[in-house]
Amino acid sequence: MAALETFTQFYMQMPPVTRVYTSACVLTTLAVQLEIVSPFQLYFNPRLIFYNFQVRMIDCLDIDYYRTSCLKQIWRILTTFLFHGPIGFSFMFNIIFTYRHCAMLEEGSFRSRTADFVYMLFLGALMMCIIGLFVNLLFLGHAFTIMLVYIWSRHNEHVLMNFFGLFNFHAPYLPWVLLGFSFILGNSIIIDLLGIAVGHIYYYLETICPARFGFRLLKTPRFL
Repeated sequence: MAALETFTQFYMQMPPVTRVYTSACVLTTLAVQLEIVSPFQLYFNPRLIFYNFQVRMIDCLDIDYYRTSCLKQIWRILTTFLFHGPIGFSFMFNIIFTYRHCAMLEEGSFRSRTADFVYMLFLGALMMCIIGLFVNLLFLGHAFTIMLVYIWSRHNEHVLMNFFGLFNFHAPYLPWVLLGFSFILGNSIIIDLLGIAVGHIYYYLETICPARFGFRLLKTPRFL
């Protein structure tokens, strides 16, 4: 009972945007793990999102599938960022990094700027989806995490970090250390590079441009 109260207190003390996004990631992964939904219903597929993908009745005996396949599957724009793979080491690693850096950004660089934080997340997701139209990328959750890590690292350049007790480095190198870790594990580094690229574009437009040229290209909409 005490453990449940401790967890509830910890959960409710999480920054609101971080709490919503992290919860959505965990619940989506659990839904896949429990076979409530399939990863095939979640991955990013522009054809299924933007076009009416129709299946001939003669080729499909499941009428319900025929009906849903004729609808634009808009939810994939969101779910591609929520599924971090089956529950295991990789999932735990990603979800911890997602929570940690999302929370540190929300409570640090974006403190009292919730609208700006939400707009940053939206722009990052939008850029990744646009790139996904031209590159075969199925799930973008890891890239989204790397984007958060990159933006946090650029705002905290003097923070000294340690990677599993192996070596020390300053925060700006963290995205590249994670990229190297992905390579060692045999994973594709394209997703890491995408997260780094999108994170750098946002950081450049939001932070470097105003300091160097005296004007802001990114302005948070008033309705946020």
